[in-house]
Amino acid sequence: MTKIFIAGHRGMVGSALVRRFGKEPGIELLLRDRSQLDLTSQSAVGAFLAAERPDIAIIAAAKVGGIHANSTYPADFLHDNLAIALSSVHGAYRAGVGRLLYLGSSCIYPKHAAQPMTEESLLTGPLEPTNEAYAIAKIAGLKLCQYYRKQHGVMFHSAMPTNLYGPFDNYHPKNSHVLPALIRRFDEAREAGTPEVVAWGSGTPRREFLHVDDLADACAFLLEQDNPPDWINVGTGTDVTIRELTEIVALETGFRGRITWDASMPDGTPRKLLDVSRLAALGWKAKIGLRDGVARAYQSFLKEKQAGVLRL
Repeated sequence: MTKIFIAGHRGMVGSALVRRFGKEPGIELLLRDRSQLDLTSQSAVGAFLAAERPDIAIIAAAKVGGIHANSTYPADFLHDNLAIALSSVHGAYRAGVGRLLYLGSSCIYPKHAAQPMTEESLLTGPLEPTNEAYAIAKIAGLKLCQYYRKQHGVMFHSAMPTNLYGPFDNYHPKNSHVLPALIRRFDEAREAGTPEVVAWGSGTPRREFLHVDDLADACAFLLEQDNPPDWINVGTGTDVTIRELTEIVALETGFRGRITWDASMPDGTPRKLLDVSRLAALGWKAKIGLRDGVARAYQSFLKEKQAGVLRL
């Protein structure tokens, strides 16, 4: 029996990992919510890992949010995510955990990195200011894994997913990411019969979106590799403009009114597309297309809203 600790199992990524590994024979999932384990506490995490001795740890826990949240609470984003990385990586090493997969984010790469962004572009230029605090914490976590592996010979490695979406996303009106924010806004407009929805920014930035179930499948694939890279990009390798994304969400939610653009709101990074050739060369690629993925995400949104478990 292989024991897998999934940190952050109640979040969007963590719950996808539970769906993915929960159906595998010979797997025992080790799960704790934040009332049972404070992932920012090095002493608590260290004691937990030493007592439970998982074979594998997947660090999917993070304090996350969109442009508004990152700009408003930068100290919280830096502190909490640094603390999670330090506690989990060092605790896993001390407890003798055989393998650790740390999940980062594509925002670790420079704001003006050449597109598509390769793994080698890390630390070659300034970060996007609106999420710099979060990115710095994620870079630190990635480097912790790299250097613990180099110094101590442990199989600690990282995956850098692109923009994620799917079941159990955060739909807060200000603190959510762009895709769930659009789903909520268009669903509410459709229900209310609102003739117009105002979208933020110019609509011209380009973004890549990966369904969270595809990420979970990529994590399972990476954990099967004997000698994975220290960090590797996980995405679809394709992107769309925010305007195109907005039109897809409007269509899938059944909104038939006007869409106008508030150019006074920030756009963020002009383009974010990952180079996924390294992962493709290993033999993995995403399976869920954007249109299909948005339709699935909207159905999950409706089910979660009906059940009263929507994250707002």
